[in-house]
Amino acid sequence: MSGATKILTSVKYVYLVAFFALLSGVFYPFIQGGTLDFTIYGVIILFVGLAGAIMVYKAATSDKKRGFYIGIGFGLLAISVYYILQLTGRPLA
Repeated sequence: MSGATKILTSVKYVYLVAFFALLSGVFYPFIQGGTLDFTIYGVIILFVGLAGAIMVYKAATSDKKRGFYIGIGFGLLAISVYYILQLTGRPLA
């Protein structure tokens, strides 16, 4: 892997972290005077959902281990939805 490729990969991951931080409302605690706890939880939940979506995509584009990717992908998506419901105060049980 060349130096330029490593830099491009790093920029890509920094962009994803920044995007998810903004998407989960990183500015809300600063405006309302709250804590960053829910923002950190939101970023983690979004990354779990992203990992699940990537696994489902890999299942669609892969010939081998398709069932494995689908199972892991939908499992991660279900975990993400469960955590979202828990975080918003609407538990399943």
